[in-house]
Amino acid sequence: MNIPSDLKYAESHEWVKELGGGKVQVGITDHAQEELGDLVYVELPQVGDVLEHGDNFAVVESVKATSDVIAPVDGTVSAINEEVADSPEIVNSDCYGAWLVELEGLGHLDELMDAEEYEKFLAEQE
Repeated sequence: MNIPSDLKYAESHEWVKELGGGKVQVGITDHAQEELGDLVYVELPQVGDVLEHGDNFAVVESVKATSDVIAPVDGTVSAINEEVADSPEIVNSDCYGAWLVELEGLGHLDELMDAEEYEKFLAEQE
């Protein structure tokens, strides 16, 4: 399983990439996309939406299931990835390149796991 060391992770299987300037990108992890199977639909929030840590902010639908994507941090949506909305299958082929949203005005970032902690967390879930 692919768990890049430069990202942060939430127990709900989202990754967070710090971009600098108080912004991050958020997507779903390799584990999440593997569990879901082939994605066929992604519903993203609107730019300007204010998210709180723990909010459902997006929906991903696969041939197996529909799942909520949980906000791993507080923030305001500053961008959405239209490419993912138009072609959800790119999340399956490159889940760490296919970010869902960019957020700014962050809170709870320090509560996320690093790659090593996330790998341990996954091992405990099996």
